[in-house]
Amino acid sequence: MPPNRPDIVIFVADHYRGEALGHMGNPAVHTPVLDRLVETDAVSFRNAFCQAGVCTPSRCSFMTGWYPHVRGHRTLFHMLRDDEPMLLRTLKQAGYFVWWAGKNDVVPAQHGFEKYCDVKYSPRVSRAAYSFWRRKRGPSDQPGFFSFLAGRLDGQGDADGLYDHDWAMVLGAAEHIKAAAKARPLCIFLPLISPGGPFAVEEPFFSMIDRSKVPLPVSRPDDRSGKPAMLRGIARNNRLSGWGEENFRELRAVYYGMCSRLDHQLGLIIEALKASGRYDETAIFFFSDHAAYVGDYGVVDLSQNTFDDSLTRVPFLIKPPAGTPVRPGVRDALVELVDFPATVEDMLQLEPRHTHFGRSLLPVIAGRTDEHRDAVFAEGGRLHGERHCMELEYAPGHQDPTDIWYPRLILQAGEGGEHGKAVMCRTARHKYVRRLYEQDELYDLAEDPMELNNRIGDPAMRPVLAEMKDRLLKFFVETCDAVPHDTDRR
Repeated sequence: MPPNRPDIVIFVADHYRGEALGHMGNPAVHTPVLDRLVETDAVSFRNAFCQAGVCTPSRCSFMTGWYPHVRGHRTLFHMLRDDEPMLLRTLKQAGYFVWWAGKNDVVPAQHGFEKYCDVKYSPRVSRAAYSFWRRKRGPSDQPGFFSFLAGRLDGQGDADGLYDHDWAMVLGAAEHIKAAAKARPLCIFLPLISPGGPFAVEEPFFSMIDRSKVPLPVSRPDDRSGKPAMLRGIARNNRLSGWGEENFRELRAVYYGMCSRLDHQLGLIIEALKASGRYDETAIFFFSDHAAYVGDYGVVDLSQNTFDDSLTRVPFLIKPPAGTPVRPGVRDALVELVDFPATVEDMLQLEPRHTHFGRSLLPVIAGRTDEHRDAVFAEGGRLHGERHCMELEYAPGHQDPTDIWYPRLILQAGEGGEHGKAVMCRTARHKYVRRLYEQDELYDLAEDPMELNNRIGDPAMRPVLAEMKDRLLKFFVETCDAVPHDTDRR
């Protein structure tokens, strides 16, 4: 192992939208830690995209450098099998002490975590936000029943006042950083729950957000909008059409408050790194597995096979270790989360042991180039008849009309077009979505950044459509398989 390999912090949010950052120009959100990082030590990517709009497919993708189609990671219940690569295992084999605290959603829990980490930190914690939301939810026939909005949590943001999941994991990580021996390089993997719903946050984060500056969501689509059946179906089932602007603004304000809390928690990790003398030599990666609609198009949560920027554009910040060239600031280059493991490997001078499709971001971070990708991709959904891809394992969501996931899962269990396979190809200017069982989508993002006007049938867009189809075909040819690096005897 080369000497002086940097420590690594992988700080992963859940449901965090790419626009919910102060340094991205959002006047409502309060993210001073992340904003300061970008001023001094880090690069933030304005156009970073996940490869799937739900947790497990995205996490399998950014831990392997594979797109979901390479090995069929398309549902919450199809995780990385034992023969598949995984970045944490690679780091552990390279001599890192891997300390993992938080969500899984990437490797089968029944097999344990020993191959992937030295410590899987699992303290007993409360589900304060979820319990609070259930108490406040109200009658099932009221608008807002499926809104995920809970509001202001009791207690303060510290271990004594509100020891919920994320606080437990962050405070545990901070203590481990301060106490960890320096004989081995350290990897802290912190996959948290926030700002995923239900949307609830304590003071001081609840009151940090100026409601008057919170942007309203994108309007709800009707059946003539050209938006996909899944999006329209969830909007219909969510029953938020009569909820009112004030409620939607409050929904987003509480969500932004959760983003502010996450920013503060990252600050605690940075303080621990500085207190232990590790900060300069530590690489910090901050990103989200996917984003969330948070009211856009009348949808609060997410779906497997819709690809609006509201769901697929995520924050992605990298603070490299000392000695790695960096020009701090915001970059406009198109990047994907599959670029994360490739960047780690390049930073650590690790030879890849499997074919993957990420590209190192170190040249962009250094400021040597603003070019990275000409297009980014996301995918999801299933074939008709793929019952094992309906996520029936989560039985309440399909059977209980009051379950929070019911508006989406009841659609996934049908055999219409709602849950059909689809794939997105997005360039800087255009977005094309190929759908297997319903109308495709095509947007001019320069003229229509909120993706409200599907121009798939517009004769003026035929040259663009042909170009996007050709780019999508090239993507599948390039990434349709990954041949093992080891060969067999004949």
